[in-house]
Amino acid sequence: MSRIFADLLLTLASTVRDVVPIALVIFGFQLAVLRKPIPNLKRILTGFVLVIFGLAFFLEGLEAALFPMGKLMAQQLTDPVFVAGGEVGKALSWEDYVWVYLFAFAIGFSTTIAEPSLLAVAIKANQVSAGSIGVWGLRIAVALGVGIGVALGVYRIVTGAPIYWYIVTGYVLVLVQTAFAPRMIIGLAYDSGGVTTSTVTVPLVAALGLGLASTVPGRNPLLDGFGLIAFASLFPIMSVLGYAQVSGWIAKRSRTTLVE
Repeated sequence: MSRIFADLLLTLASTVRDVVPIALVIFGFQLAVLRKPIPNLKRILTGFVLVIFGLAFFLEGLEAALFPMGKLMAQQLTDPVFVAGGEVGKALSWEDYVWVYLFAFAIGFSTTIAEPSLLAVAIKANQVSAGSIGVWGLRIAVALGVGIGVALGVYRIVTGAPIYWYIVTGYVLVLVQTAFAPRMIIGLAYDSGGVTTSTVTVPLVAALGLGLASTVPGRNPLLDGFGLIAFASLFPIMSVLGYAQVSGWIAKRSRTTLVE
């Protein structure tokens, strides 16, 4: 118990060190550049304190529970004996890794739903669009993109295909989608690829890639273990653009049906 408390204090001190420069920049510009008093100062200070404690508890919870559990699951699922169904010495092919693909999709989807940065972006998008962009609709669209991207990245590691085949093809598809997507969603879609690679997603996805590359025969952790984060950043752009295009098509169909 004392060790957990000590770790929490260290995380709290680290969080304070990270947040204080942000507060200094904001307050410094407000007082020294704009030269105006800070409105609702008491409320803002209370918010900063809550952010510090919230981040500290959140990060310590990840370190104590989610990260070790995710790493353990990745190691167990990618064990050649488990993948081969208990048959020692069996020659493995990409079809034998079905559970790994499902786990990769599930971990990508669930960690993205839990991302605080994505929640913040979704709330702001909902506010500035006057409710036309739903908070849950955007979060699920991004999470589906991350889940599919991580699963495809795991498939790439298993098969040993060059990563640039997937990334170049993906960005070509993004450019095509961009040409036909509603203008109001394009910037948000491109930002959605960045907010996914944050506190929760990156450690678990990286652990999955390294664990898989360490256990798949013929794979090098340094050459093949990294790259999953690129998939986690690319595919949300595609899924959000697709979400906007499908939503626009459904709305257009509905209007056409009403007119008829």
